[in-house]
Amino acid sequence: MTLLACAIAALAPAASNAAASTLIVEGAGDGHGVGMSQDGALGYAEHGWSYAQILAHYYSGTALGRAPASAVVKVLEGSKVVAVPLERYVRGVVSAEMPASWPMAALEAQAIASRTYALTAHAGGSRFDVYSDTRSQVYRGAAAETAATNAAVSATAGQVVTYDGQPVTTYYFASSGGMTEDDENSFPGATPEPWLRGVPDAYEGTSSGWKLRMSFATAGARLRGLVKGSLLGIEVLRRGVSPRIVSAEVLGSRGDSAVSGPALEARLGLQSAWAYFSVQSGTGVTREPDLSGQPPFTPPAPEAQPPASAPAAATMAQGGAQAPATSASTSATGGAQAG
Repeated sequence: MTLLACAIAALAPAASNAAASTLIVEGAGDGHGVGMSQDGALGYAEHGWSYAQILAHYYSGTALGRAPASAVVKVLEGSKVVAVPLERYVRGVVSAEMPASWPMAALEAQAIASRTYALTAHAGGSRFDVYSDTRSQVYRGAAAETAATNAAVSATAGQVVTYDGQPVTTYYFASSGGMTEDDENSFPGATPEPWLRGVPDAYEGTSSGWKLRMSFATAGARLRGLVKGSLLGIEVLRRGVSPRIVSAEVLGSRGDSAVSGPALEARLGLQSAWAYFSVQSGTGVTREPDLSGQPPFTPPAPEAQPPASAPAAATMAQGGAQAPATSASTSATGGAQAG
């Protein structure tokens, strides 16, 4: 028997066993993990933090500034671009992105994050600024407004998040799992931004954990184009400052394929790239290879009290950097829509 034939024969049982196995994925968080966690903002607000303190925590080294009074947001609704005054636009976003029953400080933080995001987004180049859906942030217009969310918008009217005196892209998402992520780890190819560094999220943790099971046949179908031969498993190579996967390999009977954590998340339909893989064959469960060298995540201790001070608002002109591109299957903000 030739060497190649021997290798194929040796791989055949492994491929057959894998096909009959179940892939188990355990993880935490919901969304890309960059910027402000909405569930985390809820927790901080419930523990006495102000909106300014919440924003300063999630957007490192930032202050609060002022947007131009006449600012207008160009929103793509269907195939039509609509120009909406900034404050009216924010009223239609906050009510869609965060439950109106949440504490006022969380709603106010959402209002400022949404306002700043709108001013710094260039989703459609010169044609429009933002989509009206999760590709940017959800905008439902006046019909979705509530008294509580409108009050949060009014209380923070014109305020935006700034870094070095300019408004900056304020990504946000649903749930962190206990630690947010550096932007370049969740958005491959993005420039590392100083205000988008991963930070501990004290009031997130086990409540955002999740578990998913799927057959190897289903996993292989979702990873079509990455699987060489038959799917044998998934090997993690690198994780970010949180346990979110930055890079991995899809192991196949005929070779391995490199894949980024965000792409793996999207392909497998995971809630986030904070994921650990195991394989169940019969009654046995085996953890998949993890070469990241990152120890198990230890949840941060709850903050004893809010910070003593928070950045003060200042007058400023409009500015801001263009947001890095994200995949079509990933929301630019990742915010959870209010029910």
